[in-house]
Amino acid sequence: MKSSNLLVATTLLGLIFTVAESMRLDLKSGHTRCISEDVKNNAMSVGKYSVVNPNEGSPIPDSHKLSVKVNSPFGSVYHVGQDVDSGNFAFTAAEGGDYTTCFDAKVHKPEVTVSIDFEWKTGVAAKDWSKVAKKGQIELMELELKKLHDTVIAIHEEMFFLREREEEMQNLNRSTNSRMASLSFLSLLVCLSVAGLQLWHLKTYFERKKLL
Repeated sequence: MKSSNLLVATTLLGLIFTVAESMRLDLKSGHTRCISEDVKNNAMSVGKYSVVNPNEGSPIPDSHKLSVKVNSPFGSVYHVGQDVDSGNFAFTAAEGGDYTTCFDAKVHKPEVTVSIDFEWKTGVAAKDWSKVAKKGQIELMELELKKLHDTVIAIHEEMFFLREREEEMQNLNRSTNSRMASLSFLSLLVCLSVAGLQLWHLKTYFERKKLL
């Protein structure tokens, strides 16, 4: 049991810190690419993006400008950027679910490929710990302990969230099984009714023909 809990905790730790990793996207002119992230209700989320300059030392050309939009699962807009080459966003999720960041490259002839560096942090990873350390004037060890404390709380909340999802899935399975049993019984009843009608029809037919 302890090893199982340790495995779950390790997995959740990996999930928490994975969202802090940055990624590089390649987007062709006139195309759109979206990245989604599962954000829990009331969780902090921050992100930043920047276009990789194809000509170092020169201004980024207009062909590499982007339109950026961040949407909630229910369509609320949290960030909009038009004809930009970099930007950032931060918000506290008003509802849980898959939040989406979409990058739209403008149409250009000839076609070019726009490279984008994108970093999206949620939950514990979204906190600016440098400000926390500066504000509280705490030692490095205390800062690490605070990070661990917040991480444990995040894992605890994540485990409750996973339990709720598991209960929802179990309820859905029970409901589906109940409906399937009802449908099977109804199908059997229909089949028996049709068989009975066929026998009655054949009996009536043979009686009319005086074969019985």
